[in-house]
Amino acid sequence: MPKKIDQFLSTTINIDSSCIHQTTLFGHTNLQHLNPSDHSAISVEMSTPEPDYKGSTGTGGVKTHVVVDVVLRVVLFATSLVALIVMVTSKQTKLVPVAPGMAISMVANFDQTPAFIYFIVAMSVACLYGIITGALSILALLKLKQGSMKLVLHFAILDTLLLGILASATGAAGAVAYIGYKGNSHSRWNKVCNVFDSFCGHVVGSLAVSLLPSIALLLLVWLSVFMFSKKIRMV
Repeated sequence: MPKKIDQFLSTTINIDSSCIHQTTLFGHTNLQHLNPSDHSAISVEMSTPEPDYKGSTGTGGVKTHVVVDVVLRVVLFATSLVALIVMVTSKQTKLVPVAPGMAISMVANFDQTPAFIYFIVAMSVACLYGIITGALSILALLKLKQGSMKLVLHFAILDTLLLGILASATGAAGAVAYIGYKGNSHSRWNKVCNVFDSFCGHVVGSLAVSLLPSIALLLLVWLSVFMFSKKIRMV
């Protein structure tokens, strides 16, 4: 019997009483010498190459994802820093008349309101987080390793957590700022922005800029979900 070896496909037939090794082209095996009434156990093992999932995404797709990730994290850091600086520099001192010919010096600052303190802490955490994760993304861009899905998973979890923190901080600070502008007659909370106009201007500007870090984090979460969806489709 001629021996022909095909490098791409091999078939091995094992019989309990005797062992027959036969290799043919295109996967066809000659079984004419086998007894049909033989109840021996026959096991056929086909060796096929496993698909290579690592190279299916392509270096270009991974590079594009990492570049977008780095850009969004730079935006997160820059906008959080701007919102932080604007809020910290909101201090205003003004003479407030309390009686005819009498005025007292009053100071309006962010540290007088717990909601603004929470806002400052949240923006500080966002700045630090943007620096650390941005550096990790740059390292991933330089190495361009395919097996970085664990890093993407960690980023997705932390991005979602920080997005909730920033959203709550912006909402709390925005509620206090609204009361400062409009007041509340039912609770007898007087508006203060008619007196401390510069302070309220800084607060409003900081709150407006603080929406950008939240948007950047939302886009980062969507980007991570998109990468995971591509990975699931490949599997």
